[in-house]
Amino acid sequence: MGRYCQLVMGPAGSGKSTYCSTIMTHCQNIGRPVHLVNLDPAAEKFEYEPSIDIKDLISLEDVMEELQYGPNGGLIYCMEFLMNNIDWLEDEVGSYTDDYLIIDCPGQIELYTHFDIMKRLVEALTRLNIAICGVYLLESQFVEDKSKFFAGVMSAMSAMINLEIPHINVMSKMDLLPKMKASELERYYNPDPLLLLEDVNAKTSPKYHQLNQAIGQLVEDFNMVAFLPLNIKDEDSITAILSHVDNAIQFGEDQEPKEPEDEGEGEMDDDY
Repeated sequence: MGRYCQLVMGPAGSGKSTYCSTIMTHCQNIGRPVHLVNLDPAAEKFEYEPSIDIKDLISLEDVMEELQYGPNGGLIYCMEFLMNNIDWLEDEVGSYTDDYLIIDCPGQIELYTHFDIMKRLVEALTRLNIAICGVYLLESQFVEDKSKFFAGVMSAMSAMINLEIPHINVMSKMDLLPKMKASELERYYNPDPLLLLEDVNAKTSPKYHQLNQAIGQLVEDFNMVAFLPLNIKDEDSITAILSHVDNAIQFGEDQEPKEPEDEGEGEMDDDY
Protein backbone atom coordinates (compact mmCIF):
# COMPACT_ATOMS: atom_id res chain seq x y z
CA MET A 1 0.00 0.00 0.00
CA GLY A 2 1.09 3.57 -0.63
CA ARG A 3 1.44 6.41 1.84
CA TYR A 4 -0.63 9.55 1.40
CA CYS A 5 -1.24 12.87 3.09
CA GLN A 6 -3.06 16.17 2.75
CA LEU A 7 -1.07 19.28 3.64
CA VAL A 8 -3.82 21.65 4.81
CA MET A 9 -2.83 25.31 4.43
CA GLY A 10 -4.40 28.75 4.34
CA PRO A 11 -4.54 32.03 6.25
CA ALA A 12 -5.65 32.25 9.86
CA GLY A 13 -9.41 31.97 10.15
CA SER A 14 -9.87 30.19 6.83
CA GLY A 15 -11.31 27.09 8.51
CA LYS A 16 -8.36 24.68 8.38
CA SER A 17 -9.18 22.91 11.65
CA THR A 18 -12.84 22.56 10.69
CA TYR A 19 -11.79 21.21 7.30
CA CYS A 20 -9.48 18.67 8.94
CA SER A 21 -12.15 17.41 11.34
CA THR A 22 -14.70 17.25 8.50
CA ILE A 23 -12.39 15.15 6.33
CA MET A 24 -11.45 12.99 9.34
CA THR A 25 -15.12 12.23 10.00
CA HIS A 26 -15.80 11.50 6.33
CA CYS A 27 -12.80 9.16 6.04
CA GLN A 28 -13.79 7.27 9.16
CA ASN A 29 -17.35 6.92 7.86
CA ILE A 30 -16.13 5.30 4.64
CA GLY A 31 -13.73 3.01 6.50
CA ARG A 32 -10.47 4.69 5.55
CA PRO A 33 -7.73 4.58 8.24
CA VAL A 34 -6.88 8.23 8.91
CA HIS A 35 -4.80 10.18 11.40
CA LEU A 36 -4.54 13.87 12.27
CA VAL A 37 -1.08 15.45 12.37
CA ASN A 38 -0.92 18.85 14.08
CA LEU A 39 1.95 21.07 12.94
CA ASP A 40 0.57 24.26 14.48
CA PRO A 41 2.53 24.91 17.71
CA ALA A 42 -0.18 27.34 18.86
CA ALA A 43 -3.18 25.04 18.39
CA GLU A 44 -5.10 24.12 21.52
CA LYS A 45 -8.49 22.56 20.81
CA PHE A 46 -9.09 19.59 18.51
CA GLU A 47 -12.23 17.71 17.65
CA TYR A 48 -9.97 14.71 17.00
CA GLU A 49 -6.93 14.12 19.18
CA PRO A 50 -3.82 14.37 16.96
CA SER A 51 -1.88 11.16 16.49
CA ILE A 52 1.20 13.32 15.97
CA ASP A 53 1.47 16.73 17.63
CA ILE A 54 4.31 19.24 17.17
CA LYS A 55 3.64 20.44 20.71
CA ASP A 56 5.19 17.21 21.95
CA LEU A 57 8.39 18.65 20.47
CA ILE A 58 7.93 22.40 20.95
CA SER A 59 5.08 24.82 21.67
CA LEU A 60 4.62 28.47 20.82
CA GLU A 61 3.63 29.27 24.40
CA ASP A 62 6.96 28.00 25.74
CA VAL A 63 8.96 29.86 23.09
CA MET A 64 7.17 33.15 23.79
CA GLU A 65 7.68 32.74 27.54
CA GLU A 66 11.31 31.60 27.51
CA LEU A 67 12.68 33.64 24.59
CA GLN A 68 10.37 36.66 24.86
CA TYR A 69 9.34 36.33 21.20
CA GLY A 70 6.10 37.66 19.80
CA PRO A 71 3.52 35.32 18.20
CA ASN A 72 4.82 35.56 14.62
CA GLY A 73 8.51 35.37 15.47
CA GLY A 74 7.82 32.57 17.93
CA LEU A 75 5.95 30.54 15.32
CA ILE A 76 8.78 30.89 12.80
CA TYR A 77 11.20 29.78 15.54
CA CYS A 78 9.03 26.71 16.27
CA MET A 79 8.87 25.70 12.61
CA GLU A 80 12.63 26.17 12.16
CA PHE A 81 13.13 24.06 15.29
CA LEU A 82 10.96 21.36 13.75
CA MET A 83 13.01 21.37 10.55
CA ASN A 84 16.26 21.22 12.55
CA ASN A 85 14.83 18.18 14.35
CA ILE A 86 13.09 16.63 11.37
CA ASP A 87 14.17 13.18 12.52
CA TRP A 88 11.51 13.51 15.26
CA LEU A 89 8.77 13.94 12.66
CA GLU A 90 10.22 11.20 10.46
CA ASP A 91 10.16 8.79 13.42
CA GLU A 92 6.59 9.77 14.32
CA VAL A 93 5.30 9.48 10.76
CA GLY A 94 7.23 6.26 10.21
CA SER A 95 4.88 4.35 12.50
CA TYR A 96 1.91 5.06 10.17
CA THR A 97 2.89 3.08 7.11
CA ASP A 98 -0.53 2.34 5.65
CA ASP A 99 -2.70 5.18 6.90
CA TYR A 100 -3.95 8.42 5.40
CA LEU A 101 -2.58 11.54 7.14
CA ILE A 102 -4.31 14.91 7.46
CA ILE A 103 -1.62 17.50 8.31
CA ASP A 104 -3.00 20.69 9.87
CA CYS A 105 -0.50 23.51 9.24
CA PRO A 106 -0.10 26.96 10.85
CA GLY A 107 -1.99 29.91 9.38
CA GLN A 108 0.87 32.38 8.96
CA ILE A 109 1.01 33.21 5.24
CA GLU A 110 4.73 33.98 5.46
CA LEU A 111 5.43 30.27 5.81
CA TYR A 112 4.16 29.69 2.27
CA THR A 113 5.30 32.91 0.59
CA HIS A 114 8.46 34.25 2.29
CA PHE A 115 10.26 31.28 3.84
CA ASP A 116 11.41 27.89 2.59
CA ILE A 117 10.22 26.04 5.71
CA MET A 118 7.18 24.41 4.10
CA LYS A 119 9.22 23.53 1.02
CA ARG A 120 11.73 21.74 3.25
CA LEU A 121 8.87 19.97 5.03
CA VAL A 122 7.51 18.74 1.70
CA GLU A 123 10.98 17.47 0.76
CA ALA A 124 11.22 15.58 4.07
CA LEU A 125 7.82 13.94 3.58
CA THR A 126 8.70 13.05 -0.01
CA ARG A 127 11.84 11.29 1.21
CA LEU A 128 9.51 9.09 3.28
CA ASN A 129 7.70 8.09 0.06
CA ILE A 130 4.53 9.92 1.07
CA ALA A 131 2.35 11.20 -1.77
CA ILE A 132 1.34 14.76 -0.86
CA CYS A 133 -1.54 16.93 -1.96
CA GLY A 134 -1.56 20.57 -0.89
CA VAL A 135 -5.01 21.84 0.12
CA TYR A 136 -5.16 25.64 0.33
CA LEU A 137 -8.25 27.15 1.99
CA LEU A 138 -9.67 30.61 1.39
CA GLU A 139 -12.85 31.60 3.21
CA SER A 140 -15.82 32.38 1.02
CA GLN A 141 -16.50 35.73 2.70
CA PHE A 142 -13.56 37.10 0.71
CA VAL A 143 -15.82 37.27 -2.35
CA GLU A 144 -17.59 40.20 -0.67
CA ASP A 145 -14.35 42.23 -0.88
CA LYS A 146 -12.76 41.72 -4.28
CA SER A 147 -9.39 43.22 -3.31
CA LYS A 148 -9.12 40.75 -0.39
CA PHE A 149 -10.24 37.95 -2.68
CA PHE A 150 -7.50 38.63 -5.20
CA ALA A 151 -4.93 38.94 -2.41
CA GLY A 152 -6.03 35.44 -1.40
CA VAL A 153 -5.74 34.23 -4.99
CA MET A 154 -2.17 35.57 -5.15
CA SER A 155 -1.28 33.82 -1.87
CA ALA A 156 -2.73 30.54 -3.12
CA MET A 157 -0.78 30.87 -6.36
CA SER A 158 2.41 31.63 -4.43
CA ALA A 159 1.97 28.46 -2.34
CA MET A 160 1.37 26.41 -5.49
CA ILE A 161 4.52 27.75 -7.16
CA ASN A 162 6.74 27.47 -4.08
CA LEU A 163 5.78 23.95 -2.99
CA GLU A 164 5.54 22.30 -6.44
CA ILE A 165 3.22 19.51 -5.33
CA PRO A 166 -0.23 18.36 -6.50
CA HIS A 167 -2.52 21.06 -5.19
CA ILE A 168 -6.18 22.03 -4.92
CA ASN A 169 -7.73 25.26 -3.64
CA VAL A 170 -10.87 25.18 -1.52
CA MET A 171 -13.34 27.99 -0.91
CA SER A 172 -14.43 27.24 2.64
CA LYS A 173 -17.44 28.23 4.76
CA MET A 174 -19.82 28.21 1.80
CA ASP A 175 -22.65 27.53 4.26
CA LEU A 176 -22.04 31.00 5.74
CA LEU A 177 -22.00 32.88 2.44
CA PRO A 178 -25.13 34.88 1.54
CA LYS A 179 -27.01 33.36 -1.36
CA MET A 180 -25.43 34.21 -4.70
CA LYS A 181 -26.34 33.08 -8.19
CA ALA A 182 -24.34 30.12 -9.50
CA SER A 183 -23.27 32.15 -12.53
CA GLU A 184 -21.88 34.87 -10.26
CA LEU A 185 -20.02 32.40 -8.03
CA GLU A 186 -18.44 30.77 -11.09
CA ARG A 187 -16.45 33.97 -11.62
CA TYR A 188 -14.85 33.34 -8.23
CA TYR A 189 -14.36 29.59 -8.56
CA ASN A 190 -12.36 30.35 -11.70
CA PRO A 191 -11.11 33.84 -10.81
CA ASP A 192 -12.11 36.40 -13.41
CA PRO A 193 -9.58 39.29 -13.46
CA LEU A 194 -12.34 41.67 -14.56
CA LEU A 195 -13.83 41.34 -11.07
CA LEU A 196 -10.79 43.15 -9.71
CA LEU A 197 -10.89 45.93 -12.26
CA GLU A 198 -14.64 46.48 -12.09
CA ASP A 199 -14.84 46.88 -8.33
CA VAL A 200 -11.43 47.98 -7.08
CA ASN A 201 -10.79 50.61 -9.73
CA ALA A 202 -14.01 52.31 -8.72
CA LYS A 203 -12.76 52.61 -5.13
CA THR A 204 -9.07 53.41 -5.58
CA SER A 205 -7.07 56.31 -6.92
CA PRO A 206 -6.39 56.25 -10.69
CA LYS A 207 -2.67 55.96 -9.96
CA TYR A 208 -3.30 52.37 -8.79
CA HIS A 209 -5.39 51.30 -11.79
CA GLN A 210 -2.37 50.16 -13.78
CA LEU A 211 -1.21 48.05 -10.83
CA ASN A 212 -4.66 46.49 -10.50
CA GLN A 213 -4.62 45.65 -14.19
CA ALA A 214 -1.16 44.08 -13.86
CA ILE A 215 -2.33 41.89 -10.97
CA GLY A 216 -5.39 40.80 -12.93
CA GLN A 217 -3.21 40.03 -15.95
CA LEU A 218 -0.84 37.98 -13.79
CA VAL A 219 -3.70 35.82 -12.51
CA GLU A 220 -5.01 35.38 -16.05
CA ASP A 221 -1.58 34.60 -17.55
CA PHE A 222 -0.73 31.92 -15.00
CA ASN A 223 -4.28 30.51 -15.06
CA MET A 224 -3.38 28.20 -12.17
CA VAL A 225 -5.88 29.03 -9.45
CA ALA A 226 -9.38 27.58 -9.31
CA PHE A 227 -11.50 26.86 -6.25
CA LEU A 228 -13.68 23.97 -5.16
CA PRO A 229 -16.57 25.04 -2.91
CA LEU A 230 -16.79 23.42 0.53
CA ASN A 231 -20.04 23.34 2.46
CA ILE A 232 -19.49 21.16 5.52
CA LYS A 233 -23.26 20.64 5.77
CA ASP A 234 -23.35 19.10 2.28
CA GLU A 235 -21.97 15.56 2.07
CA ASP A 236 -21.69 15.78 -1.72
CA SER A 237 -19.43 18.81 -1.37
CA ILE A 238 -17.12 16.94 1.03
CA THR A 239 -17.08 13.85 -1.18
CA ALA A 240 -16.21 15.91 -4.25
CA ILE A 241 -13.22 17.56 -2.57
CA LEU A 242 -11.86 14.26 -1.23
CA SER A 243 -12.29 12.77 -4.70
CA HIS A 244 -10.23 15.59 -6.25
CA VAL A 245 -7.49 15.09 -3.65
CA ASP A 246 -7.47 11.32 -4.18
CA ASN A 247 -7.19 11.82 -7.91
CA ALA A 248 -4.31 14.29 -7.50
CA ILE A 249 -2.23 11.83 -5.47
CA GLN A 250 -3.59 8.69 -7.18
CA PHE A 251 -4.85 7.33 -3.90
CA GLY A 252 -5.47 3.60 -3.84
CA GLU A 253 -4.20 2.85 -7.33
CA ASP A 254 -1.56 0.52 -5.92
CA GLN A 255 -4.06 -1.40 -3.78
CA GLU A 256 -5.31 -4.73 -5.00
CA PRO A 257 -9.10 -5.17 -5.14
CA LYS A 258 -10.54 -7.30 -2.37
CA GLU A 259 -12.35 -10.49 -3.26
CA PRO A 260 -15.00 -12.49 -1.37
CA GLU A 261 -13.61 -15.16 0.93
CA ASP A 262 -15.84 -17.85 -0.56
CA GLU A 263 -17.06 -17.88 -4.11
CA GLY A 264 -20.76 -17.13 -4.29
CA GLU A 265 -20.91 -15.79 -0.73
CA GLY A 266 -21.14 -12.11 0.10
CA GLU A 267 -20.41 -9.19 -2.18
CA MET A 268 -17.33 -7.38 -3.29
CA ASP A 269 -16.07 -4.97 -0.63
CA ASP A 270 -16.21 -1.47 -2.03
CA ASP A 271 -14.23 0.21 0.76
CA TYR A 272 -11.31 2.39 -0.17
